[in-house]
Amino acid sequence: MSTATPPLTTATPPRRTPIDWRVRFGVLSLIWGFSFLLIKVGTQSYAPFQVTFGRLFFGTAVLAVAIAVRRERLPRGLRTWGHLTVAAFILNAVPFSLFSYAELTIPSTLAGICNATSPLWGMLLSLVALSEDRPTRRRVGGLGLGFIGVLTVLGAWQGFSGLDVTGTAMALLASLSYAVGWIYVRRTLAGNSSSHLSLTGAQLFMATLQLAVVTPLFTDLPTSFPVVPLLAVVALGSLGTGLALLIQYGLVAEVGPTTGQMVTYFVPVIATAAGVAVLNEPLHWNTPVGAVVVLVGAALTQHRSGSSRTARRSEPKPAPERLSPTPVTAPVTADQP
Repeated sequence: MSTATPPLTTATPPRRTPIDWRVRFGVLSLIWGFSFLLIKVGTQSYAPFQVTFGRLFFGTAVLAVAIAVRRERLPRGLRTWGHLTVAAFILNAVPFSLFSYAELTIPSTLAGICNATSPLWGMLLSLVALSEDRPTRRRVGGLGLGFIGVLTVLGAWQGFSGLDVTGTAMALLASLSYAVGWIYVRRTLAGNSSSHLSLTGAQLFMATLQLAVVTPLFTDLPTSFPVVPLLAVVALGSLGTGLALLIQYGLVAEVGPTTGQMVTYFVPVIATAAGVAVLNEPLHWNTPVGAVVVLVGAALTQHRSGSSRTARRSEPKPAPERLSPTPVTAPVTADQP
């Protein structure tokens, strides 16, 4: 699931953990993979905006505790907070809400696969917006292959029969939002002197404020609080957003963004398995086949030529996406659902 966050900086090195990075990698894959199931369960009793607000609230709470424990300083400067407010809207408030609304009408399995298209959108937009990203045959081929995979998942040859167009469009738009946000963050926050943790916490806080304003305008207070959906929202925020970002930050710092971003390719697999096994969602042959094609295409779009990699060594390195798992050469998208 892609919760995109600001770029990784070296101002405050992460603390070493005794848990092997492979174990944390697996835990992160499971957390983000199950996030789509948690969204589905949450929206069964609560409005999409309420699910999103709860997710951001509990996610921010986890990061606030981490910031306090590590005695991090919050970002300074109105310009930085202004950029974080925009990033929070594009990378958190909008995609989180769109996925919640999308899962009212589409399976969590389809939402998870749509989320995996974020690297494709990112590559397409970066070719236009980022001058250092040069097209290569392999990357362009990966882009085309990825979108062929999307059409396969959607069953284009049968006229998208049985597919909810609005819900699917919302899920794809959420993934596109991660890609747009990644470019915005690259242009405005890369190289910021504040720590990754403080930037992430501040961004989620601003997104929580945005949903705190929007949610009462479009929803009524719940008359009851069913336990299972409520626990799903709490888990979605505290684990799928808060804890997942802490784990992902540690992974990127320890093993590098290339390995850290590989979690993106496991998320749709776990999301599909969870949706089928736990929610009894239907699974047709074109869904897993198309998902594999999407992931192969996404992987190809991340390939860079040697000269391109050399040119980028002197630039600030953004944390990987996933989403937008994370958001894949992009900022962390959340949890990338």
